[in-house]
Formats: sequence, structure tokens, C-alpha cells
Amino acid sequence: MHLRELIDKNFIQYASYVIRDRAIPHIDDGMKPVQRRILHALWEMDDGRFNKVANVIGQTMRFHPHGDASIGDALVNLANREFFIDRQGNFGNIFTGDEASAARYIECRLTPLAREVLFNPDLTEMVDSYDGRNKEPVTLPAKVPALLMMGADGIAVGLSTRIIPHNFRELLEAQIALLRGETVRLVPDFPQGGFIDARDYDDGLGRVKVRALIESRSSKSLIIREIPFSTTTESLIASIEDAARKGKIKIGQINDFTSDQVEIEVIPGRGISAEELEPALYAFTDCEVSVSVNPMVIHEARPRRMSVSEILWHNTIKLRGDLEKELRIELERLDEKEHRKTLVQIFIENRIYKEIEEKKSADAVAWAIRDGLAPFRAQLKRDVSDEDVDMLLEIPIRRISRFDIEKSREEIREIQARIRKIGEELGDMTGFTVNYINGLLGKYAKDCPRRTKIQSFETVEAREVALANVKVRYDEAAGYLGTDVKDGRLISLSPYDKLMVIRADGTYKITGIPKKVFVGENALYLDVYYKDVLFNLIYREKKSAVSFVKRFNVGQFILDKEYPLFEKGGVIQAFSTGAKFAVKVFYRKKPRLKVTDEVMDFADMPPRAPSAKGNRVSPKEVARIRILEGKTEKDAADTAIQPIQPIQPVEPVTDTSKNVAQPKLFE
Repeated sequence: MHLRELIDKNFIQYASYVIRDRAIPHIDDGMKPVQRRILHALWEMDDGRFNKVANVIGQTMRFHPHGDASIGDALVNLANREFFIDRQGNFGNIFTGDEASAARYIECRLTPLAREVLFNPDLTEMVDSYDGRNKEPVTLPAKVPALLMMGADGIAVGLSTRIIPHNFRELLEAQIALLRGETVRLVPDFPQGGFIDARDYDDGLGRVKVRALIESRSSKSLIIREIPFSTTTESLIASIEDAARKGKIKIGQINDFTSDQVEIEVIPGRGISAEELEPALYAFTDCEVSVSVNPMVIHEARPRRMSVSEILWHNTIKLRGDLEKELRIELERLDEKEHRKTLVQIFIENRIYKEIEEKKSADAVAWAIRDGLAPFRAQLKRDVSDEDVDMLLEIPIRRISRFDIEKSREEIREIQARIRKIGEELGDMTGFTVNYINGLLGKYAKDCPRRTKIQSFETVEAREVALANVKVRYDEAAGYLGTDVKDGRLISLSPYDKLMVIRADGTYKITGIPKKVFVGENALYLDVYYKDVLFNLIYREKKSAVSFVKRFNVGQFILDKEYPLFEKGGVIQAFSTGAKFAVKVFYRKKPRLKVTDEVMDFADMPPRAPSAKGNRVSPKEVARIRILEGKTEKDAADTAIQPIQPIQPVEPVTDTSKNVAQPKLFE
């Protein structure tokens, strides 16, 4: 039991460490610990020049308790996001997935944006590093929503995070809108470009669909110019080749000309046009991917799932708070600076230094200065302290002799003007924050255009664009159906299709693509299953000999289950498909029967369930039926089998008002 308690306790500590100190980014600065340590090391090393990445890794290891490999990988990923680290050398390629050169061959430094918005020692809380030899920041005082700018991925113990990147300009403009009380809607933006459908983004809690940008060079060539987020040219080409190998698409050739820009040429196979291939690429390859989002962050020392607008609001309020802290710190320093400059001016202008020439002790000197300054207390910010006295005594004679009273007064006036300005800014922190954000937009937004185009597009249904490359034969004489049947009528269908069989005995079933299965000789109907096909049926009951008519669609079913269209023993008198259904009914001759036949049009009869009994055709006994097509009458025999031979051309429809073209019954 002691061992179990020990394991439970240690596991909780381990899980907490992985969540807080490794895998999940902090909401304040958007960084994982390793990223924060890299940037802190770069800031300590920063002199404006490039540093070897190997040196940066070494400096970061003073703060990071793990190996150099994880630091190097994190630095390359951070640099490739282009916001905070400037690169020199081969840092890999986000389009192709190529790795960066060794750390000793590449260099980096902080970007101007990073220097401006990430560091301020006055606002940074420092703690001991893992070995106690150094200090590292708890979080960086980031003045931009870095988490939403860069995105993040991480897997911890029992939870994970995935936040996808957004556009820099749009994020800052959204912050301004939030400060003004407006609502915002953000759409992700990826460095790979492409198209995005964000209808299901749900403020960062849902998912998005992303597509490649595909251009048609000609009827026989497609060019992929931009790839979806989370893919590379290598993985995209692999998905295309895999789909072709499985027979889902038909391509003749694929060429990769990618360098600093994506260019993948896809040549369709014989008999396939570029226009036909493009939707198939979206359906069967990584040219369209769905990206699910799970925004988990560290907030107040705990993992918390937050929406994009909640994260942005938190960053915006924190920005306003940090800017207010900076103003108050500056105000405090300006007050102190004004106080000291005023002291020096009074001390020199009023020759108070003359009062200390004859004093014999340090205390006497100090009191002489205090007594000399006492009449000018109203001009000072605070009482004179011992530090003030020491500062005045340290003024060299050369400075006193060359002191410029007017210049000193001008400097004091400038300080006082700045103090008044800060007071105004503190009185309108929202306006000051908006102005600060506009300043960042003016400096950096021009380098951050939107790369991913926003578009609503429907997911291409695989069965709609699948190649009809599965060959099924139906042997009418033997009654067998399947891919292994060698002789008989040929049906071409896609791997996603199902087959529907209606037998002459009034039973039907829907089946998958079989290798070889017995379905019966001379099937009444055998075709690819479509739920919108409208069937027309007239049958005669066995017991009552009454004829019924019904129209139906087959919507719901259990695969390979046999269903009856009427009670066993009934006889089919007429069968067809399509919106039009007119027949000529011939009645059995009886004494005193005046009307022996009549034309009936059932085109307006609404469809019912396949199991429905239907409507009675007539009180009279129906002997035989002719199916009418326009002005032409087509004779049907008196029996059940004769009216349906040969099989009539299929005219499937969705309902009585909308026709949907379907394939012919057989090729």
C-alpha cells in the first residue's frame, strides 16, 4: 500500500509538472517554458547582431533542465513563425517539411517587434532557475496576443492543446474593437496560405476546413500553389499517390517543383480531365483537411479551456494594465527626477553651498544644507532626505561653476509637461491603449498580410466523385451477381455504391458490392441504389384478387435484409420508375359490365413507404394493364412476369416535381 501511495503522489506531481512547465502555453505571454527561456536568453545576449544558434542553446540551458535537442527544435519552430526571432541560414522549410541545418551553422537574433513588446524588467517577475544559479521570468510582459498570433500544440498528461494561428493585423484590430465595446469574430490565418471555411470554428472551440489552392493550367494539368495547414508538400504528395494506388483517383504523373514557393503539378490520367480531377483531390487526399481546435491554456496556475475571444479579452485587459503600470513607474521616476533637478537648481542658484564652507563636521554640513533648503520646500516634491543631501554634496565644483540656470529650468519644464501628459493618459487608459495598438499596427502590420483566403465551401462527398472502376456482372440465367461473375450484364460502380435488387416475387434488398451472390434469375430491377429513385407498382393480392397501386422511395434499410413489397403470393401487374405513371386498365369481362377498360394517371399520387399497402385501383377485377408512355400504349401481358419484360429504362427522380438523372441500368 505504501508503494501505491508513493506512485500516486509522484504521478500527480509529474502530471502537474508536464502540464504547467512543459506542454501547455501560458495565456499571458503565449509561451511554453522552453520558448520563454529561449527568448529570455536571446534578450540577455542581444546586441543587435546575429548569434550562433548553438550559443543560444547553450545560454538557454542555464534555465532549461532538459536537453539541447528540445531547445534547438523549439527555437527553429519559434523562428519559423517569424514574429520574434530573426533568422539567418537554413531554418528548414515549412512547405516541404525539410529540417533545419545543424545549430552551429545557423544564426538568429530578436526581431524589432520582440524587443518592443516582450521585455520590460520593471514588469517581469523573476524566479530562481532549476538549479538556483540564475533567475528566469515567470512570464514575459507581452504586449501582443502572442498565443493567438503563433498558435500552439502540446500533449500533456490527461489533456492536450491545439490553438491555430491568427493574423497579426486582425488580432490587434480586434483588440481595439473590444476596448470600444464592440463584438469581434476572428478567423485563423496560416503561413501556408490556402482556403479556410470557418463556419464551424465556434470561437476557437470547434473545427475548420482547410483547402489547398489549386490552379488549372490546362485541361490536362493542375498546379497546387498553396497547401493546407498541418500538411507539407511531402505529405500531400504521399496522400495523392496513396489515393491513386487505391484506385480512388486516376493520375498520370505528379511533379514537385517546390522551392521557396509551393508548386506541385498533377497530370490527370487518361480519360480524366483536370476539371474532374480537382474535386476528387479534395475528397480523397490532403488537399482538403479538417482541423479540430482545443484551446487549453495555463490561466492562474491551472489548465483551462478558453475560447479565442476570452483569450483575446484577457490579453487586452492585461495590455491595458501593463501600460498603466509602465506609466505609473515612469511617473514615479519623473517625479524623482524633477525633485532632484529642482534641488540642484535651488542649491546652486541660491548659493546654499556657501553655507557649508565653514562647517567643521558632517552633521553640521548636512544641517546647513537642510536649513538652506527649508524656505524652498513648496517647490519640492517631497521632504529632503539624507540621500538628497549626499547627492548635493557629491556635485563637483566644475559643474557648479558651469551650471546653466536657464537650461535647468527648461529641463524641469519638460519634465513637468511630461508629468502632466502622463496624468492625462492615466485618466483615459482605454484611449491610450488604443493609440498604443495603432502605433504597433503602423509599424508592423504592413509585413503581416492575410495569407489564407476565407471562403465557404461544401465538403466534396467521396461517393459523388469516386471513379466507377468496380466492375460487377449479373448473370440473368444463373441468377448470380458480383465482381467474380465472369458472364452477364455489366454494371460499373464506385467502391462507395450499393446495389438494389427487386425480384419478381415482390421482395427487395440493398446489398454492398459482392464477390458472388445469388439474387435470382431475371430480376425485376437491379441497379445502383439511390434513395431518391421513385418506384411505381401495381400488384394483385392473392386472397382478394384486388389490385393496388403505390409509389414509393426506399430511404431507410438494413444492408442485406430482405423486405416484402406486398403479402406473399401477390402478383405484379405493372412496374416502372419515374415521375410519370399512366396506365390503361383492362377489366375481366363479366355479364352486364359496360366499361371494360379505362386510362388512369397516377402522376399526382404522393410517394409512400415501401411497406404501405397502397390504394385500390378499382372495385372491378383487373385483368391486365398497359403502361402508357405519352400517346403510345405499351402492351403488358396478363401475368406478373410478362408486363416487366424486357426491363424498362430507368427514369429515377427525387419526387414528383424534381427529376434526378441516374446512370443507365446496364452498360
